[in-house]
Amino acid sequence: MAENNLIEIKHVSKVYDNGVVGLKDINLTVKKGEFLVIVGLSGAGKSTLLRSINRLNDISSGDILINGVSIQKSSGKKLRVMRRDLAMIFQNFNLVKRASVKRNVLSGLVGYYGIFKSTFGLWKKSDIQEAVKSLQRVNLAEKFYDRADALSGGQQQRVAIARALMQKPKIMLADEPTASLDPATSSLVMDDLKSLNENLGITVVANLHNEQLALEYATRIVGLRGGKLVFDKEASLVTEKDFDQIYDRKKKITKKMVVSEEAQA
Repeated sequence: MAENNLIEIKHVSKVYDNGVVGLKDINLTVKKGEFLVIVGLSGAGKSTLLRSINRLNDISSGDILINGVSIQKSSGKKLRVMRRDLAMIFQNFNLVKRASVKRNVLSGLVGYYGIFKSTFGLWKKSDIQEAVKSLQRVNLAEKFYDRADALSGGQQQRVAIARALMQKPKIMLADEPTASLDPATSSLVMDDLKSLNENLGITVVANLHNEQLALEYATRIVGLRGGKLVFDKEASLVTEKDFDQIYDRKKKITKKMVVSEEAQA
């Protein structure tokens, strides 16, 4: 493994059972401490790629290495242990809405305790203290005993981040974490992820639709189109023309102009 490469994606392709191609020969490395943002149109393969990293999706070919170990070739206890290092944040938060914030955050320990102890809340005092600390990191400690469904969308997403922190992950995977949030709340959530990245050294890989957020928070931006990796550059060097390339805007604009000219002819 190349030095500092925490994630290595090697010739990864994904074809779904219905024949739809999700990924086409993806080669990508993510270094320790990076804040990598993946951009692209809906259906470009962003979620498929992200979910393949922690094997929520099985790939059709290729391999994915986490810290030099193939997650594709791992199973049983070995796979469960590897997944502790890979926390996942979802667009729809994936909280138990009727449960308390406390219970939702502590459920992040399921990879250590198993389902039985997690279901019956058999937590240690030190676990509860750690849950409070995790909420403090996202400025929500005062919501510890509130029900999750009493919180705003932004607060729920930040609870989801606190839950992910309980895993003590090396990598945070965020699948459109701001898609259902307003701009101000989106910035708060991204601020939390950036803080974890900079202050705790957690590597972040996030899918985003918002170009401005990608430029503001990423250290590196990659682009997918039609399941293919079409762009990879340090965020500080990315321009509007680069986004046009990723989203194939020039082609679309040209088609519009042709249609317009034909209509006027």
